Amino acid sequence: MASQAASAFNGNMKKAVAGLRRINLDGLRWKVFDAKGQVLGRLASQISTVIQGKDKPTYAPNRDDGDMCIVLNAKDICVTGRKLTDKVYYWHTGYVGHLKERTLKDQMVKDPTEVIRKAVLRMLPKNKLRDDRDRKLRIFPGSEHPFGDRPLEPYVMPPRKVREMRPRTRRAMVRAQKKAEQQQQDANDPRKGRKKDTRELVASSYSSLFGLMKAVE
Repeated sequence: MASQAASAFNGNMKKAVAGLRRINLDGLRWKVFDAKGQVLGRLASQISTVIQGKDKPTYAPNRDDGDMCIVLNAKDICVTGRKLTDKVYYWHTGYVGHLKERTLKDQMVKDPTEVIRKAVLRMLPKNKLRDDRDRKLRIFPGSEHPFGDRPLEPYVMPPRKVREMRPRTRRAMVRAQKKAEQQQQDANDPRKGRKKDTRELVASSYSSLFGLMKAVE
């Protein structure tokens, strides 16, 4: 069964199974995440929760009780806003002045698996368990993987709560609506109209008076 799954996988087999011997697989669950159409940050937060074992009642920060996480369709991940062009990855070669950078769009073309890996690793605590948790994360650009002989469990993403409108926009709309109602009330109130006509009359009389004073001078 394992040989059949490995033969059906057309990717880099050496990279896919690297470090598995160093993981104690007894009692671990194999969670499968489908990244197609998922938002990068939301998916990475769920993966980091499972890979640390925070979804278990036996979680302890000093133990590595996380499950194996297999991420498929990494090339179809989504981002919000302008992150494809605005998000930039930096690294330094060690030589003077050799600060390298690469945008998220270029990284998706070069290797989309590293985008999810970096997002997950930066959500993990910086301690000695980080490398062991990194080995439990297996990311593939497509839907093929060599772990078909394992008891896989598809992970169901929680429903995304989309707000109808942002609070700042809602407040601006409420203010505009109140202002329109106030203007309509002022237009319907005859007293307001008389006050407005009086102001306009006073302003016109002042302007005519200034004009006469300039003419006399």
